[in-house]
Formats: sequence, structure tokens, C-alpha cells
Amino acid sequence: MKEEKAIILDFLPNGYPLEGRRGPVAQAVGLQHFTLLELIPRRSIKLDLKEEVYIGPDKREKIYFIRGRLRKDKLTETAKLQLRDFVEKTVAEQEEKFTEFFNTCEAINRRIHQLELLPGLGKKYTDLIIEEREKQPFKDFEDLKQRLKNMPDPKKVIERRLLEELTQEVRHRLFAG
Repeated sequence: MKEEKAIILDFLPNGYPLEGRRGPVAQAVGLQHFTLLELIPRRSIKLDLKEEVYIGPDKREKIYFIRGRLRKDKLTETAKLQLRDFVEKTVAEQEEKFTEFFNTCEAINRRIHQLELLPGLGKKYTDLIIEEREKQPFKDFEDLKQRLKNMPDPKKVIERRLLEELTQEVRHRLFAG
């Protein structure tokens, strides 16, 4: 699950205030697997919020190396705000991918379905979604809303779940690596 590109959530030119190391560090999220990462920029490089950077195996222009995964408790307030914007933008841009999730997700075990992990969707909505998708796959979020009256907004539901996976410890992951 290697990332090729990442979006900068926060750039700390002097590192973390309470840590001994004083070098610059960036907090980022991978574009493909939504992995939270700590990046070390090349010397004298300044990174901007929301900037897309290459972090793949080939020569990196702005990033010297990937320090590793970013712990959720280390996210700065700026990074958390940027993450919220990133999630909203990503879910909107990748609506097809997330609609496909509603069409193809499965039970985790006999007691719980992946759909039940989405905020606001319990057994009742899970059963209704499965019943509707068997008749015909959903085309987009609007189709979901039209066919399942009173269901929470599917876009908001996906956004909330993705944000949960990125900022909290969760037992099962649906979207974030």
C-alpha cells in the first residue's frame, strides 16, 4: 500500500515545538490509500498547505524522505482542518468510487455488515440498501437519496466515516489505509 502522491496538511519549518529535533517536517495524507504520513522536505524547500507532492519511488523533487506513518494524536490543529477540507473534496471528486462501495460492500461477519459501520446507518438502512441495490445498482449519491427516502445524506455519511478513520482509532477500516 505505497503512496505515489500526497497532499500537505501542515508544514512545520522548525519541526514539532516539544520535540528535540529541529528540522522541518510536513504532515500529509496520501491520495490513493489515504495514509497519514510524516514527510521530511529537501533542504530549503518550503511546502504550502494543500500542495500535492510526489512521494513515490523515483526521484522526489521536494521530499527528501518519508519519516513514516503519522500518529493520529500528533496531528496539528491546522492538519485537522485541512484534513476535513481534503475529505470533502475527495469524496465529491470520487463519488463513483464511493457509490460503488454502496453497490458492492459485504458483511464483515454474520453479525455486522460494512454498511453498519457508516455513521447513521444501522440494520434498517443496511437491509434497505441491500434490497435496493439487488434491484438495480446505484448510479450516484443522488440516486441513493431518491431511492432511500429519509436516509442520511450518503456523501456526508462517507465523509464522516473517512474522517473517523483518519483521526480516531477504529476497529475496521473501510477507506483509509
